[in-house]
Amino acid sequence: MPPFPTPFEDIRAKPSPDAGANGPATRPPAGRPGAAAQEVIPSSGIPAYRVETVTDYDELVRLGPWWDRMVEEAGIDHPFLSHDWICTWWECFGEGKEIHILLVKEGGELKGIAPMMLSRERMYGLPVRRLGFAYHAHGLRCDFIVAREAEGVHLAIWNHILGNMDKWDVLEFGQLPAESRTFKELAEAAGGEGVLAETWESTRSPYIRIGDWESYFRGLPRKHRANLRNRRKRLARLGPLRFEEIVSGEDIGKALEDGFRLEAAAWKGEAGTAMICRPEVRRLYAKFAERTARRGWLCLHFMSVGQRRIAFGYSLYYKNRLYWLKSGYDPAFAAYSPSNLLFSTVLRNAFERGLVECDLLGFDEDWKLRWTRELRSHRWLFVLPKTRHGRLLHAVKFQLVSRLKKWRKPVSAMPDLDAEWT
Repeated sequence: MPPFPTPFEDIRAKPSPDAGANGPATRPPAGRPGAAAQEVIPSSGIPAYRVETVTDYDELVRLGPWWDRMVEEAGIDHPFLSHDWICTWWECFGEGKEIHILLVKEGGELKGIAPMMLSRERMYGLPVRRLGFAYHAHGLRCDFIVAREAEGVHLAIWNHILGNMDKWDVLEFGQLPAESRTFKELAEAAGGEGVLAETWESTRSPYIRIGDWESYFRGLPRKHRANLRNRRKRLARLGPLRFEEIVSGEDIGKALEDGFRLEAAAWKGEAGTAMICRPEVRRLYAKFAERTARRGWLCLHFMSVGQRRIAFGYSLYYKNRLYWLKSGYDPAFAAYSPSNLLFSTVLRNAFERGLVECDLLGFDEDWKLRWTRELRSHRWLFVLPKTRHGRLLHAVKFQLVSRLKKWRKPVSAMPDLDAEWT
């Protein structure tokens, strides 16, 4: 693939001409019609990088081949920084927000991408301009995309962001893997600057290292193994058990509708957390299914008793790993734990296929901890300028609100990471 096809000029900053319409035929929301800014970032001991800002959806779409190559060069092993995911997310959740993607280049080569957005929101009732990842509760995992051998890219991005502090009131980087270079380098840089910075742990996502199935299964709690065997036998008395995997073709649409129905049939529908409870969430998973089916990543799993589908799983096979995104079941069969029976079959197939890992994503829910005790921690970095407004926001979030949370009684509901943004 040739170098990134944007001519460089030896100037501090230059707007690009209007890129045209703000979206493809589906008319997704987009930010202001785009302008790319170019900037030389000098730093001792590292190359001089140029940073460009992409603000237009059409530009984002055109980045596809270079974006995907950058993901490969960065060694990213999950699908939530793929070009397909970012575009799908924006089409579904970008309304009222502005694309703000930073491209870091050395000569004609792309060395890093910061997939960010700008939004105007209210934080604990206070108006703010938020700069951060294109993130939502359905973001799952975020990061910068940086070539493994490239040095100083994170610092170039940080310096660019600080050089444009007039554009934001709150800098928020959420759902960074704890081992991420981005988290380590930005947290270190923020600690030495004239800003107010805080970090904290968010979700701990269970995952399973894949090796020998028999050894792994013997290592599970005895009660869990017994429950799986007993419930499978009892369920089989109602009719023949059948397992399906749908990965492509015209069946995807109908299968996904069945999956949406099953995922909402039990407690998720009542709690309002099922995919079909919010149109934009349903659209996200439907659009992403279309795109990932074309890529060969998607797999929709079903377990049936006779001709009746009673359990559903939405997963991705990506970089020799299984990502378990969504699941659901028919509550009429709850006594048989159909979701666990389906997952057991899918997981065993992953072992037999020689995958290296199964990532259960999200929170460390009880049902996941029956399968593994290994957790992948995620961190958040929150930065505010040392202005009157910034100090007020810092005091509210990290002093007043944190004290109130300690006084509140714990609740059993899943935490809402968007609760502070109204």
